[in-house]
Amino acid sequence: MDFSWLTNDRLVEVLADGVTAATWWQIVLFTLVTTHVTIAAVTIFLHRSQAHRALDLHALPAHFFRAWLWLFTGMVTREWVAIHRKHHAKCETADDPHSPVTHGMRTVLLRGSELYRAEAKVAATIGKYGHGTPDDWLERHVYSRHTRLGILLVLAADVLLFGAVGLTVWAVQMAWIPITAAGVINGLGHGWGYRNFEAPDASTNISPWGLVIGGEELHNNHHTYPTSAKLSVKRFEFDIGWVYIRALALVRLATVRKTPPKLALGAVRPVADSQTLQALVANRYEVMARYAAELKRAVVAEMQHLKAQGVPNPVRWADLSVARTWLHRDDDKIPSSIKAQLAQALGANPKLAKLVAMREELRSLWTRTNVSAEQLVADLQAWCRRAEDSGIAALQEFSLKLRAAHA
Repeated sequence: MDFSWLTNDRLVEVLADGVTAATWWQIVLFTLVTTHVTIAAVTIFLHRSQAHRALDLHALPAHFFRAWLWLFTGMVTREWVAIHRKHHAKCETADDPHSPVTHGMRTVLLRGSELYRAEAKVAATIGKYGHGTPDDWLERHVYSRHTRLGILLVLAADVLLFGAVGLTVWAVQMAWIPITAAGVINGLGHGWGYRNFEAPDASTNISPWGLVIGGEELHNNHHTYPTSAKLSVKRFEFDIGWVYIRALALVRLATVRKTPPKLALGAVRPVADSQTLQALVANRYEVMARYAAELKRAVVAEMQHLKAQGVPNPVRWADLSVARTWLHRDDDKIPSSIKAQLAQALGANPKLAKLVAMREELRSLWTRTNVSAEQLVADLQAWCRRAEDSGIAALQEFSLKLRAAHA
């Protein structure tokens, strides 16, 4: 092979500018595209397909994603899946590998990758939660055995393509997942943002537009419906990962197994029955989200009523402002420091107090595990009767919607 073209001057030129002599914007575009593909590989392959079995991938995209993740992250599929499954199983407890509730927000944001590596060394975690992941020749002899080889190959390719600046490109590529996944999703996704649903943890939606982190910004939606291949549930939310999955499905490279349930409403039944109960339990998060909206509207209506009456009491206004933010939350998610204000707001407004009490009674229909289905149906019927006899329009309308729900 003839290497006569590789003179000293040419070698210096290649090391300085790379073989592409790319402009700055081309380098930036290359970096953004490669990091975005890495995000897509994590959310589609590792997260939705492997960890939660929300979709089945054809061998072509599955092997592509595995190879890409080996090159750009060095992560082992079985380890990532096991740690994530344990996170869901032990969420917000002392056994959660990376909860900001137990480890602290600062620790998860800045040292999330360290928490991941530490948990990856726990054999019990990998053995218990890592089942069903790839275990072929490539996985055993290449991807799991030589985790650093892939990222070193990418380093060499970046320097060859872009010269010295390739080191910066490589650094961004390597830091992208530790920052966005180990830090932002595991950290901010459990402490900052908005909540559509009262999931049994502190998960939040960081942003309604899932673009930068492939849809993982919708973290509260995911913790509510962890086995769903689609992370967006509201009309204003966008999950780019779901767009890619739909595209793969259209060309038969993916099969979606599950998406978020939708509450179906039909004719109003004379009384609630077993199908009503099934629909309520299956769609409990959506049902409670709708109830929360009614509670918020009731608080706003009370504030408007006080304003119309010219009530100047700043304490009562402050109590209602707190109530609008927290009254729809489960009791164990409400900070103890503001419970006194909520109690004052409820004491001054019997309608709000009734709405909150009825909310807890409704929630007990799926939290009680030692009660027969027949008894739960009877309790649901009694709840509907009390709601419709309450004289509160919001409760009456809500009860009618429940009696119209179908499994």
